[in-house]
Amino acid sequence: MAICGLAIAVLPAPTLAEATRSEAELKGLREQGRALEHGEGVAKDPAKAVALYCEGAKAGDPEAAYSLGWMYANGRGVPRDDALAAFFFDFAVKKEHEPSRKMLRFISTPAAAMPKCMEPDVIEEPLPSALKLNMDNEKVRKMVELIHQLAPEYGVKPLLALAIARTESNFNPGAVSEKNAQGLMQLIPETSARFNVRKPFDPEQNIRGGLAYLRWLLAYFRGDVALVAAAYNAGEGAVNRYRGIPPYAETRDYVKRILGFFPREAHPYDEAVTAPSPDLDAILRRKAERKTS
Repeated sequence: MAICGLAIAVLPAPTLAEATRSEAELKGLREQGRALEHGEGVAKDPAKAVALYCEGAKAGDPEAAYSLGWMYANGRGVPRDDALAAFFFDFAVKKEHEPSRKMLRFISTPAAAMPKCMEPDVIEEPLPSALKLNMDNEKVRKMVELIHQLAPEYGVKPLLALAIARTESNFNPGAVSEKNAQGLMQLIPETSARFNVRKPFDPEQNIRGGLAYLRWLLAYFRGDVALVAAAYNAGEGAVNRYRGIPPYAETRDYVKRILGFFPREAHPYDEAVTAPSPDLDAILRRKAERKTS
């Protein structure tokens, strides 16, 4: 079912800081923040320390988030705010930061909403009209913004993730298919288990699971978008078995829709995530032969 709506939307987009911060840069932000927090070699400036820690946390650094949580939990240079402390500790816990997990046990206040310094930068970004996103619908807008926020953490272009979510569930976090694919990114239970999604109807968990799978598929098929789309729909095993896009009408239509939303043949990938498909050379040779025949 198509959603009629705006083709131009105000969307959060990954900043340069989010996309390119190295571990050395994150360490530098932490050290500068610590010096300003404690007055080590410089005059104490808690406000600047918070800004630096938040810059690091926004770029995905759990240590920076922990430092912020500690400042707010103890009122160190800032007014005590258990809700903000809970937000930053929870943020770090999602990145497997054990000290934050321990601190979170001592805070009974629910986590605050995302603080302003952590919000994604907002720019006006044109979207393909084919996506037909109704950004006046608050539920759709929140799902779109969440995808834009999370996708860069996984090295996935937000537009590709949006294309998958649009095709899979029409941005419905409660969707269930006949094959028991669940949630916004339509994860089957096996995929949820594979990528540690315990609550498939929780939008953030489901999106993270879908993004983790996309990141893996991009590495497995070395950035070939058509193969990744086919595998997301039919499974990587089917793509290997058929040496390319399986001859299923549903899968072929699915790939066409994804490429219509995301009209690129290749996508960046992280080869450290997984080894390539053992059949990839044969798949690409067959693909090249079809182009020349």
